[in-house]
Amino acid sequence: MKRIIHRTLTFFCFLGLLMSTASFAAGAPIAPSLAPMLQKVLPAIVNIHADIKITDVSTLARIEREKGQELSNGEIPNTFVSIASGVIVDADKGYILTNAHVVNDAQNITITLSDSRHYTAKLIGLDKPSDVALLQIKAKSLTAIPIGNSNNLKVGDYVAAIGNPFGLNQTVTSGIVSALGRATLGIESLENFIQTDAPINPGNSGGALLNTQGELIGINTAILGPGSSIGIGFAIPSNMAKTVMQQLIQYGDVRRGALGIGAQDISPDLATAFKLNSTNGAVVTLVKLGSPAEKTGFAVGDIIKTVNGDEVKNANDVVNAVAFLRVDSKVTLTLLRNNKPMTITAELTDPKKIKDASEAIDPFFYGVALKDFTLLSPMHGNISGVLVVSVEDDSHAWQADLRPGDVITSANQQKVENITDLKKIAAVSKPTILLNVLRGPGAVFLVINKEDS
Repeated sequence: MKRIIHRTLTFFCFLGLLMSTASFAAGAPIAPSLAPMLQKVLPAIVNIHADIKITDVSTLARIEREKGQELSNGEIPNTFVSIASGVIVDADKGYILTNAHVVNDAQNITITLSDSRHYTAKLIGLDKPSDVALLQIKAKSLTAIPIGNSNNLKVGDYVAAIGNPFGLNQTVTSGIVSALGRATLGIESLENFIQTDAPINPGNSGGALLNTQGELIGINTAILGPGSSIGIGFAIPSNMAKTVMQQLIQYGDVRRGALGIGAQDISPDLATAFKLNSTNGAVVTLVKLGSPAEKTGFAVGDIIKTVNGDEVKNANDVVNAVAFLRVDSKVTLTLLRNNKPMTITAELTDPKKIKDASEAIDPFFYGVALKDFTLLSPMHGNISGVLVVSVEDDSHAWQADLRPGDVITSANQQKVENITDLKKIAAVSKPTILLNVLRGPGAVFLVINKEDS
């Protein structure tokens, strides 16, 4: 059997050699080349040199975390030089897209073009949650890369990454789209990454991820590994970057609106429980008090299918769709409620307004998770009260020193046996409430002032 396989392989190798020779003789290309496309777009990739002012330990820690290396050597340096990449997306106006972490806290930003011209860049604005920044230079004869539609990408599409890894200008690597919609990586607050095996290394941040038509479909932003490429890199989708860029141009910042819901992915078990035909969509798990979602009739258990006409595959799709809509803009969602389709349109509001509305309803205990509690304690005897499960930092309760694990047994010197008792007393308390809480083996009195800042 081995001999037959060997001969078969030899035959096919010989046949392949004959075919390749015939193709070469006929003048046919042996393999496609990216060179024609790259010749058009390479001049649009720029080198960014940013002088980052280090004002405190937190700034230094952020830079060290992003760079994956220790810079201080026991002392805090005054500045740090960030060397990365950028993409010219508008030749007439000199707009350049890059990463926010490249230019955050920068005192001076210098752009070097492919023809070695140098310009001082103006920071139009940056958005840390998405890690997108927009720069501008005043220069003539620039080349821009057209922005493509990242929604059209499919796993397996060929892509090319261009940037300045390790300071090596105009470096091109190629590969495929390995995955789409990568989230929960802990790299950015808002994540919807394109994953690629096109090698991305330090210095590639802010560079271009291109399709074979020479369109920008991503901004390279992160790698997974010990500081150099292991074949897993991530890029911000061009549609996300474009949306941020438009807001930065028009307003100079990104003011995100809030809908006021919590949502989770639909597992196969959840799909069965909700009697759904598929796991596509996101189920509403929380509707915040005083939010647009509450005012327009959202309910826990609603299944979100589309946001502004775009299909929802998971909860992250909802987060990203809403997160890039500005305050006071309207959003239309199609839902399933008890398997019946319905449509809801809501006007997004400032997240702070939702917080303020919720706090106005329950000023003393906003940000506090409570639980009815009973216990036979050898030290305190029979306890019936309210257990403090968690307390948000900077809430009125936190400022009053209420902490997780405390058990509230009285309010305004009236006995409290459950949350209902506590909330009734709180509703008529102005402007403070006096609590007696059990804490470990002892007990303390605390005063919460709802007018604390």
